[in-house]
Amino acid sequence: MTPPPTSTAAPVTDVPTTDVPPQAGRALAAAPARGGLLVLVGMLLVAVNLRAAVTSLGALLDEIRDGLGLSGAMAGLVTTLPTIAFAGLGALTPWLVRRWAAPRVLVVAMLALAVGQVLRVVTDSAAVFVLTSALALAGIAVANILLPMLVKQHFPHRTGLVTGAYTMALTVGTTVAAASAVPVAHAFGSWRAGLGVWAGLAALAVLPWVPLALRARAARRASAPPVAAAVAARVRPARTRLGWAMAVYFGAQSLSGYAIMGWLAQLFRDAGYAPEAAGLLLAGVTALGVPVALMMPTLAGRLPTLRPLVLSLTAFSTAAYVGLALAPHGLAPLWVLLLALGQGAFPLILTTIGLRARTAEGTVALSAFAQSTGYVIAALGPLLVGILYEATGGWTAPIGFLLVALAVQTTAGMVIARPRHIEDER
Repeated sequence: MTPPPTSTAAPVTDVPTTDVPPQAGRALAAAPARGGLLVLVGMLLVAVNLRAAVTSLGALLDEIRDGLGLSGAMAGLVTTLPTIAFAGLGALTPWLVRRWAAPRVLVVAMLALAVGQVLRVVTDSAAVFVLTSALALAGIAVANILLPMLVKQHFPHRTGLVTGAYTMALTVGTTVAAASAVPVAHAFGSWRAGLGVWAGLAALAVLPWVPLALRARAARRASAPPVAAAVAARVRPARTRLGWAMAVYFGAQSLSGYAIMGWLAQLFRDAGYAPEAAGLLLAGVTALGVPVALMMPTLAGRLPTLRPLVLSLTAFSTAAYVGLALAPHGLAPLWVLLLALGQGAFPLILTTIGLRARTAEGTVALSAFAQSTGYVIAALGPLLVGILYEATGGWTAPIGFLLVALAVQTTAGMVIARPRHIEDER
C-alpha cells in the first residue's frame, strides 16, 4: 500500500527521464487517470475477493478433506496452493501490464477467479479440485500485484485514503468468507455451497473493469508501446538490498498469515470448539484487523521510521502464539485479538511497497518482486504446519515453527524501516 496524502510520494508524471526516450516522458505525462470513481469501485470489488476463496476453504477444510478423501499432506498442499499461485503468477504481472492495459488484465483475472471457484465445487476428484483452485488463485495473484500500482497511478494525492479503503475491503471480504462459509454450507447441506458462493462476488467484480478495459484499449493504441517497458526496465528490485528485505518481510508475514487462515479453525476445533465457533474465531482475526488495515497507511506514512510498528507487531504475534500453545480454549478471544493486531504486518508491508517507490512503474516492479518472491517463502507455511501437525498430533511444533518465522520477519523489518526509494538503489 501507499503513503497518506501528506506524503512526499511523487505522482506518476514525476518520472525521471534520464536514459529514457523523450517521447516516454511526454506519453507518461499525457496519460492522466480517468474514470476515477469507477476505478475506485472496481478496486474495492476486486479487493473484497482477494482472500474469500482462501479463508472459506480454511473454515471448511475438515468437510472438504472428508468429501474428497484428502490426506493430511494433500490438505497441506491445498492450503499451500495460494502461496504457490501467488508467487508464480505474481512474477508475470509486470510483463502482462506491459503487453495489455491493467483493466484488461483485471477483467481476465476476475473471470478466472469466478470460473475456477465454480469448477472446483462441482468435481469429486481431488486432482481436479487442486487444478481448478489454482485457476481461481491465478486471478487473485495478478490482482494482488496490480492494486498498489493502480493506487499510485490513479490516486497519487490520495494514496493513504485509497490504500486504507481497499485494504479494509480486502479484510472485510476475508472476514465475511471465514464467518459465513460453515453456516452457508450447513444451510445448503454441502461444503460445496459454502465454498462456491463466492464465485458470484468475483463475477460482480468484473463489471466495472469492462468499460475501463475498452477505454484503456483505445488509449493504449494512441500511445507508444515501448514507454512502460523503457521505464520499468530501469527498476530492478532483485539487485537491491531493499528489494530482498521487502520480499523476506512479505514472505515471513504471509507464511504466518496463510498458516493461520488454513489451520487456525482446526486448532480451535481440536481445543474443543464446535465448527461454527471455530469459524467465527477465525473470522474474528480478520474482523478485528479491519481498523488496523484502515489506520496502518496513515501511521506508516507519518512516522519517520517504521521500527516502532515492526517491533509492536512482533510483540503482539509472539504473545498470541505462546497463548495458543498454552491455553487455546480458555483465553481464545484474547489470542484472536493479539493475532489480529500482529497480522497488521500485512497492511504494513503493502503500505511500505508504496512508500519505498516514487513512481507507478517502481511500485509495480517492487510489488511484483516482493510478493512473488515472498510467496515462495510463504508457501512453506501451511505445508509445514500441516506436516508437523500430522507428525506430532498436536500444535506445539507448528507454533514453534511460526515463532521462528516471526524472528526472520522482524529482522527483515528492521531493514525496510529506514525511509528510501527503490528507484535510488542500483
